[in-house]
Amino acid sequence: MSEPANKRTPTDFLNSILGQRVFVRLNSGIDYKGLLSCLDGYMNIALEQTEEYVDGELRNRYGDAFIRGNNVLYISAI
Repeated sequence: MSEPANKRTPTDFLNSILGQRVFVRLNSGIDYKGLLSCLDGYMNIALEQTEEYVDGELRNRYGDAFIRGNNVLYISAI
């Protein structure tokens, strides 16, 4: 049985979206979309099938990408 939404922690959320498509916004304003393959306690993120967007425009596609956690503004499931 799942926990009520008000008792879930950010870690619970991140663990629940492993393997799903996510949207990651960096402090610089650059956005990434891809499959969340893993993350750690420092919010370092590994993505697969990654797309990079600058000012809303697709700039690059990467097979795998690693994003250092201190650059992450937020992560959203899509």
